[in-house]
Amino acid sequence: MNALSQTTAHIDRTTLWTVIILLGLGSFGLRFMFTGLVGNRAMPEWVLRHLRYTSVAVLPGLIASAVFFPTATGGVPDPARLIAAATTIAIGVTTRNVLWAIVGGAGSLYLALYLLG
Repeated sequence: MNALSQTTAHIDRTTLWTVIILLGLGSFGLRFMFTGLVGNRAMPEWVLRHLRYTSVAVLPGLIASAVFFPTATGGVPDPARLIAAATTIAIGVTTRNVLWAIVGGAGSLYLALYLLG
């Protein structure tokens, strides 16, 4: 037996497919509420104002775990990712251009990984 098969928990196929189908239906239901039920109606101004901040609220939560607890280093923060995050923020704030921030952050990550080993 290899190490992977020893640590993997076995799940009943019926349970697995039940969970997959229920999660798919739940995901479809949430999307349908906005596109199917509300999609052709005008939303109130206060809802639109709050929806503008969705990406600003979600993206840092997604990125923070990759910067501060990267799986590549076993969950230990490393200088290369911290440098890349700081560079990305600096370029984004300075230029107000998402593409330049992404390119600059990716470039600084690869450069820092190369230089720091």
